[in-house]
Amino acid sequence: MTVPDIAHDRGVWTIPNAISLGRLACVPLFLWLLLGEDRLVAAGILLAVLGATDWVDGYIARRFDQGSEVGKVLDPVADRVLLIAGALALLVDGSVPVWVGLLVLNREAVISIASLALAWAGARRIDVQWVGKAGTLALMFALPGFLLLDALEPSLLRDLIWVATWLFAIGGLALSYYAAMRYVPLARQALRDRKEAHV
Repeated sequence: MTVPDIAHDRGVWTIPNAISLGRLACVPLFLWLLLGEDRLVAAGILLAVLGATDWVDGYIARRFDQGSEVGKVLDPVADRVLLIAGALALLVDGSVPVWVGLLVLNREAVISIASLALAWAGARRIDVQWVGKAGTLALMFALPGFLLLDALEPSLLRDLIWVATWLFAIGGLALSYYAAMRYVPLARQALRDRKEAHV
């Protein structure tokens, strides 16, 4: 889709796209709360809410037929920016185990580079896979969990959050890396399709 096409696409101005833009706009607020004000609970709640909106905009797009070509690009970009910003900020803050933060960042870096390389090669865009979305959503809940664990005193509530956080973290990482492996054959097929289209 070209720039003029996007400008005249009625699907650009949709509620799901507005929610995705809102997620992007809230990233600086999250960083300010965590790194500027050291308000771990507020930052954790905001990050969890932003992660939950990823499911909300997808539901609205499907339920009310508000999907768009712009949304197919904007939504994963917003997810990626939020996840990278969250992991980096928590590493700087020291709330997340280093190995968890690095695994999140490494996976996002590889996917981002691969997406840019495919676009540069002129291959068709690969649609987001449900397993990748599930992994991202789980990590979006794991990262706020680590913030809350740092902020809460020992208690039953903290123990429950500890269990939930690690379930989301391990499950999210497993799903995310599984999704990354699934993208390999899809990327190869996209490149083959491009070559065949130019034969």
